[in-house]
Amino acid sequence: MTGLYLEDFHVGQRFTSGTHALDSAQIKAFAARFDPQPFHLSETDADKSFFQGLAASGWHTASITMSLLVKSGMPIAGGLIGAGGEITWPRPTRPGDVLQAESEVLAVTPSRSRPERGMITVRTETKNQRGEVVQILTSKMLVWRRPS
Repeated sequence: MTGLYLEDFHVGQRFTSGTHALDSAQIKAFAARFDPQPFHLSETDADKSFFQGLAASGWHTASITMSLLVKSGMPIAGGLIGAGGEITWPRPTRPGDVLQAESEVLAVTPSRSRPERGMITVRTETKNQRGEVVQILTSKMLVWRRPS
């Protein structure tokens, strides 16, 4: 496996992903398949909604964040294996936003019962091109120890 192992992580360590540019076509396509609400599908309906304009589904933002982490943000050996978390969306993601994920390791916890692995707790802020936070994800991830 390539990537980082439990021994490679430490509290305070930071990672920054590449970027993803989002447009209205992507927002509508995702919404049509997975979150078909009017404020994700139609500018006219979105203008009259709570969002006052077309907004990406929070789940779309989460999916983009996951893609960014996998491709360039968190090089964990064996892949990113989630074990739970908490997610918030403090502001909507809009057409034209360019998203980037910035992660910080909050805790590194070796397993007492499974010596081949442990857990890390990571806070990931997904920001747009203006540095505004559109998503906060605090997650626990399984991480393997380096093989002997």
